Amino acid sequence: MEKNFKSWPKGVFRNLAYPEVPIQQIVRSAALQWPWRNAIIFGGMEITFQELDVLSDRFATALAAMGVKKGDRVGIHLPNSPQFAIAYFGLLKAGAIFVPMSPLLAEREIEFELNDAEVETFIGLDMLFGVPQQVIPNSPVKRTIIVSLADCYPAVSAPAKMLQKQPPPQGTIDFASLLAEYPAEPPEIKFDVREDLAHIAYTGGTTGTPKGVMITHYNGVVNCCQFAYWFGGGDVDYQDGKFMVRREEGDRPEDHPVGQGTEISLIVVPWFHAMGVIGYLSMQLLGGNTLVVFPRFDPTEYLQAIPKYRATVFGGAPQLFVPLVENPLFEETDLSEIRMVASGAAPIPHHLLETLTEKIPGVICEAYGLSECTMGCCANPPTRDGFRLGSVGLPMQDTEIRIMESEKGEEEMPAGEIGEICVKGPQVMKGYWNKPEETAEVLRGGWLYTGDIGKYDEDGYIYIVDRKKDMLIYKGYNVYPRDLEEVVNAHPAVAQSAVVGKYDERAGDIPVAFVELKPGAQASEDELLEYANSKLAAYKKIRLIRVVEALPASGAGKILRRELRDQAQDFEI
Repeated sequence: MEKNFKSWPKGVFRNLAYPEVPIQQIVRSAALQWPWRNAIIFGGMEITFQELDVLSDRFATALAAMGVKKGDRVGIHLPNSPQFAIAYFGLLKAGAIFVPMSPLLAEREIEFELNDAEVETFIGLDMLFGVPQQVIPNSPVKRTIIVSLADCYPAVSAPAKMLQKQPPPQGTIDFASLLAEYPAEPPEIKFDVREDLAHIAYTGGTTGTPKGVMITHYNGVVNCCQFAYWFGGGDVDYQDGKFMVRREEGDRPEDHPVGQGTEISLIVVPWFHAMGVIGYLSMQLLGGNTLVVFPRFDPTEYLQAIPKYRATVFGGAPQLFVPLVENPLFEETDLSEIRMVASGAAPIPHHLLETLTEKIPGVICEAYGLSECTMGCCANPPTRDGFRLGSVGLPMQDTEIRIMESEKGEEEMPAGEIGEICVKGPQVMKGYWNKPEETAEVLRGGWLYTGDIGKYDEDGYIYIVDRKKDMLIYKGYNVYPRDLEEVVNAHPAVAQSAVVGKYDERAGDIPVAFVELKPGAQASEDELLEYANSKLAAYKKIRLIRVVEALPASGAGKILRRELRDQAQDFEI
């Protein structure tokens, strides 16, 4: 159905000329255009674009020398750090496939991902190695490379820092030693960018079993270009290995919120997340942004960094912004140079939007996406006039979005009517790793059936209404109730359980579990809570368990989650 996009951002092309190059060309392009500009600032360490390109070349050489071949899977289990960026681009240059692994995962979750993706090379952090160390022997991992954040500190100032480098555990390889030992002579790899995988990123689902989302190099480059040129205007002008800009007549760089090779971005969104590695690493580097990188979020440190580095861009989930605006430092911090704030993963509350808009002269842009479309598929026009509260914006360049009747998904709904959001575009995944049936379920006739429920208005703006998959979003992280329920249900006293979210402005959806015990069985709520949370990653932990006589169910036996959600809103947590 043709939609009227009256608010399409000026100067942004409807269709882009995507180059057929692998993702690592993004860092090469930046090194060619801005060799001496800082790419990453971290804990006082500065790395230029040229240095990032050379260091990732060195790491690629090291991986190849250790036997890593095209198509091999490399797991990165790190917080945001210069080593993460070096390892990411380095493994891609070696032809390997990136498997992001959240440092927040529990043992069983790490073991599952290592085995399912058949990861042979594991890159982990010395301080967090205790958990993966337990499960690596039960996996295909052949080599383990250990990173120390203490390597980021210059020798002179290192004694004044909190972290001190420890010797790598026996049988592991020191990351910094590899960079020193190997030259910048990466292997020559021929890529079929539309077929060759760049990422296998795990996401949950209604089955409770995580699925590996297969993202090709082309998917990644496309999505980076879509967002970079949405915010900066123009079309991709790829010449001599460089991503440059072709503009419409009369369109100027200053007509857009971000420019090339000029912005300073504060980066706290984790790179092991789809939104992080595409939106807050590769896409930013494509535009020549300097990234001020944080391994964790501290609102005071974050606010202090804005004037310190003269930041112009930041973003994340709305739950990031709440502690910022509530911090005593917020009112006195000069935000006059902020040109853009990007928001995603959950709706931004009205009062929070008003507070930010009054303080920031630039634009706030809310977007929507999911791992299955690399990162994103629609966004609000990056102008104050184009933003619509409650909407996630318009389908981006080369992207179609339909609202389909949500039962069979065969009939398209008209404007204002609710249905399942379906996406078609060059950023849509190749499929799920080793799961053809699940792939066929969500990829139908070239369309990605997202499982999210929404509608569009007369101007083509998309609105998210509900989640078909019952997914929770806790502090920007996706939490799948079925995943938590399987853990609870494994307790010998539990007959069945249902996990729902209690909405909290600061955290998003707080997981609450309702539990029905087996006849004659006994277990306290505290016992069940301790049992479940010992097996769950920190961000997935259930905050409250209520034992009930019976879970409410329909005549067909389906648990009435909406009824439980309503009850959960009244609980004190």
